[in-house]
Amino acid sequence: MAQMLSAMTMMDTVPTAPAIMPAQPICLDAPVSGSGIAVLSRQAVRPDGPPSAIGDLTLSVSDLPMLSCHYIQKGLFFPAPDVPMASLVSLLVSSLSRALAVFPALAGRFVTLPDDRIVIRCNDAGVEFHHAVAPALSLNDFLVPNADVPARLTKDLFPMDRTVSYEGHRRPLTSFQLTVLGDGAVFIGVVANHAVVDGTSFWHFYNTWAALCRGASPRLPDFRRNFFGESTAVLRFAGGVGPAVTFDADAPLRERIFHFSRDAIRELKAMANRRSSAGQDAEVYGKMAHDPNKNQEARGEISSFQSLCAQIWISTTRARKQLDADATTTLRLAVNCRHRLRPAISPAYFGNAIQSAPTTATVAELASNDLRWAASKLHASLAAYGDEAIRGAAAAWQAAPRCFPLGNPDGAVVTMGSSNRFPMYEGNDFGWGRPLAVRSGRANKFDGKMSAFPGRSGDGSVDIEVCLAPDTMAALLRDDEFMQYVSCPAHLL
Repeated sequence: MAQMLSAMTMMDTVPTAPAIMPAQPICLDAPVSGSGIAVLSRQAVRPDGPPSAIGDLTLSVSDLPMLSCHYIQKGLFFPAPDVPMASLVSLLVSSLSRALAVFPALAGRFVTLPDDRIVIRCNDAGVEFHHAVAPALSLNDFLVPNADVPARLTKDLFPMDRTVSYEGHRRPLTSFQLTVLGDGAVFIGVVANHAVVDGTSFWHFYNTWAALCRGASPRLPDFRRNFFGESTAVLRFAGGVGPAVTFDADAPLRERIFHFSRDAIRELKAMANRRSSAGQDAEVYGKMAHDPNKNQEARGEISSFQSLCAQIWISTTRARKQLDADATTTLRLAVNCRHRLRPAISPAYFGNAIQSAPTTATVAELASNDLRWAASKLHASLAAYGDEAIRGAAAAWQAAPRCFPLGNPDGAVVTMGSSNRFPMYEGNDFGWGRPLAVRSGRANKFDGKMSAFPGRSGDGSVDIEVCLAPDTMAALLRDDEFMQYVSCPAHLL
């Protein structure tokens, strides 16, 4: 029977007083990594208060495919705290313990039942909190304008590097690291099992931890299994041997964060929405306007983000010099299904409620048409991705369960993850200032993988983390049409 317990029913078990030393040291002292980051201590942290009343949470049709993905690795840089470091560690650990009491699933483990269903057992097994220092590094070593992301450094800001989500059977479902730099700035990194959370749930938890740390009240998660929770489909793994990632994690990559100002995005949106009365543009727009199967969104304007993604798709495809003109190129966007399903599920639904929406075109079509054409293709695909499409994709998966084929097997895919709407800067003040920048680890990165972050200014600007093969990145940086929209954010000047 599907679990139907909301966080509201367990809130009485969450104490209002801070936990008293819920963590026990596991290890002190560790060698300095090649990046100059040394882990000083590791602590086990468990949820504050009485044992969780949640019980088992069955992995859904949207959770199970993610078992072959790496754990999510995201975190934030903050200005130097004005408290002693020992006090800061104690504050973060105690508020983390209380946050885990609100999200007890994150302190559990996977269990495979006799009928092969995989569940999150909310057994308060705990998580790990790492305290690391990097005395020879400063914020300027990580936030370098107009340069590649220093992946050699950022990878050590996170524990459980490249851990596959199936490992949640024996390893913590979340892990945390505070890294203190030589200039006093700090990085708070969170690693979360991707078969347990999507980006929406990830940042909901991060917001909750920050809120409790600064003394605010959190927004409660909804643990009801009402996103195809009635499904009986299972994924079987012979001998309990879990899957590997579906892409080459060691392929050479360059990684860079491109900043697009509000004005640049407005310009792209204006171009994308400029109507043409002739040619293929008119055909595409005409289909969008008169197809009775398209909802009202399909007849509306192309959004700012769709316009930006379309330009990135065009430019990346142009930079992939090896592609034949008749090759099919695909732009995949992660779609949040919470508000698209009918009836809609709670915005606070805990777990994965995402699907991948593809838009395709040949290389020649992208090259011979303008931004309006590509953006309208993308807009039509997303506008059509409503209740019927979501249920169809869920039914197809249940008929043939499989792990999600993350990657770029034909060299012609652009995969856009994360979201510029996630509250990465908003709501993540732990009590000593707003975040300075968001960064990610090495998880789930391959040629063509991109992630959208909101700009720090909160004015509608967007940062796109781009991972590309070295030759493709070099060609993209030489593309004047693309680079004219890229700028350096004010806080890095």
